[in-house]
This record gives sequence, C-alpha cells and structure tokens, in this order.
Amino acid sequence: MRNDLVGANVPALRSHNAALVLDLLRTAGRTGISRLELAERTGLTPQAVSKITARLRAEGLAAEAGHRASTGGKPRTVLRLEPSAAHALGIHLDRDELTALLTDLAGTVLEVRRRPVDLGAGAGPVLDAVAEEAAALLAALPPGGTALGAGVAMPGPLDHRAGVPGRVTGFPEWAGHPVRDELAARLGLPVVLDKDTNAAALGLALRPGAPASFAYVHLGTGLGAGLVLGGAPLRGDRTGAGELGHQTVQLDGPPCDCGGRGCLEVLCLAAVARGERAGAARILGTGAANLVRLLDIDEVLLGGRVVLADPEVFAEGVREVLTGLGLTAPVGLAAGRDAVAEGAAWLPLGPVFGK
Repeated sequence: MRNDLVGANVPALRSHNAALVLDLLRTAGRTGISRLELAERTGLTPQAVSKITARLRAEGLAAEAGHRASTGGKPRTVLRLEPSAAHALGIHLDRDELTALLTDLAGTVLEVRRRPVDLGAGAGPVLDAVAEEAAALLAALPPGGTALGAGVAMPGPLDHRAGVPGRVTGFPEWAGHPVRDELAARLGLPVVLDKDTNAAALGLALRPGAPASFAYVHLGTGLGAGLVLGGAPLRGDRTGAGELGHQTVQLDGPPCDCGGRGCLEVLCLAAVARGERAGAARILGTGAANLVRLLDIDEVLLGGRVVLADPEVFAEGVREVLTGLGLTAPVGLAAGRDAVAEGAAWLPLGPVFGK
C-alpha cells in the first residue's frame, strides 16, 4: 500500500469553523461562494473567514472560482471546494452482492466495482473480497491522491461505535466479528462501519434540498429504515433505530429468522416471492405509516433493489396506504441502485464537513 493512500492528515480539518466553511463550499457547488457570504452564513468575522479560506487554499481544499459583481466596490472573489483534494471509499456489503466505489471530496462517484458474495461463506472470504475491491479502487487514485477512509455498510443489527455486526438475520456467524478493525488493518485506512440503511440515509440527508426529517425505507434482500431527524441520522445508542423489518404487524404471523413472528420483513418478502408486488407495497406502506405516525417525519423515501425493480408500483402502493390513513407525508424514490454505497462513502467524508 502506497504511503500517500493512508488517510489524509489535513490540519484544517481539525477546526470546527473550517468544517462550517467547507460545508458551505460543498453545498455551493461549482458556482462557489464569496468570503462575505461565508461570514454572513457562519456568523464568523470576515477576518476569521479570510484566515480559514487562506489555509484551505494553501492545503488544496479550496480554490478560486472567478469573481462576482458587487453592489459596491471591487468584484468579490468566489471560492469553491476542490473535489480532487481527497477521496473516500464506499462499500455496500449486502447478503449476496458487494458494491465498492470511489468518490472525490464532494461525494461524486468516480468508479464502481461489483461482485457476488455470500455472507453465509463467513467473514474470512467475504472480507477478502472487500479488501481486493478496495485495493483496486485505491490503485486507481490519481497520482498523489489521498483517501480519507472507507465507509462500510452492511445489514444490521450492528454496533457502529465498536465496528462489529450483531446477529445479522440469517447469518448469526457474523455476530461480534471485528469487521471495522480487520479492514482498517488490511487497507491501512480508517474504516467506519454502519448499517446499510443508516448509510443511505446519511447520503440522502447531505443532498441539496433534503427534507429535515425523513425515513429511507429499503427493501432488498431484507427490509429496514434509515431515519433522519433534524437533518441528522438517528442511530440510537446501540445502532438499533430503524429496524423496521422486525416490527411485528401480525401477532400470529409466520416465524422470522430474528426469532419473532409476523415481522414486516418476512411478510413483505413472502409477497414479493409470490409475485404479489402490489401486495408487498401495501405491507410496506403499513410500516411506513407507523413511522410517520411515530416520528412525524416530513417524507418517506423508498429504495433497495426490490423497490427499484418496480418503483411506481411500490411508490403508489405506499402512497395509497398513507393517504387512506389521512397521513400527508409525501412518498418519493431514492434514485439509483448505489444509494447505500454512495452513503457509505459519506461515513468518512461527513466529519470533514462537520456532519
């Protein structure tokens, strides 16, 4: 592993105020933002903003993006984020497929790699595959490019602070395996482990115009939800928030691998297996309605391979359930099959911007 691939050690990233400025540069996009606007939006003095932006420019994190007409005096210099200053890996470890991608500092996807995996094969061979794909992506970095770290998203339950999975439904052998620490040692990079739904929700929350509170409901090889309240992901102290799939909706229902009966996941996936997608959508809508009632969220976003295989059926089915119950939260789709992997890349990128 080349030394320049080890996590970037940029002094400016240690500053809370620098993170505020960087986040505004990120959201401004290629059009950029002036120092005066940065001062107004952060509440910092113009002098403080000038010092921070000078340091960011010196470290390659920001660059000039031209000039903007002023209401008086000379034109204002506009600054923008320098996306090529750093990179991150986003890894979605699903039950049967591995997706690994490389992004720049702005979260733009530069390269994607996929391969089939089987969580039932055990941690050894699966993490071998993760390490191989990650190494291939790191080798594709431009000369002198740095990687801040790797975000790994997988099915829960898991402990995101300790970096270990719990008893993944159907794959109990993963419980307690030191996934984060093992991958960090193999890659020579900081690694962050989180649930797939949390990662996707984080990525969606950082998009321009994202609602302040929403639920990302994911239906793929399993069913779960990522929750965002007040603009920040809600994980819970034990990373247990959002386990929507194991919400009991039928007391005498079929048994679930989690140990319960009548779980939303087992009922929904059974309907999908029977080819009853409209019925599966209504079951999913029941779970979404419970989230809206419990958390008073602004929007429900649907994603996952099963939803994306027939997006309008699922969106309309969930929408009909909510409307029939008098719930006004809109239902939308999280576009793209790689929402989880893209969100995973934000696990190491987010702290750069104070997220």
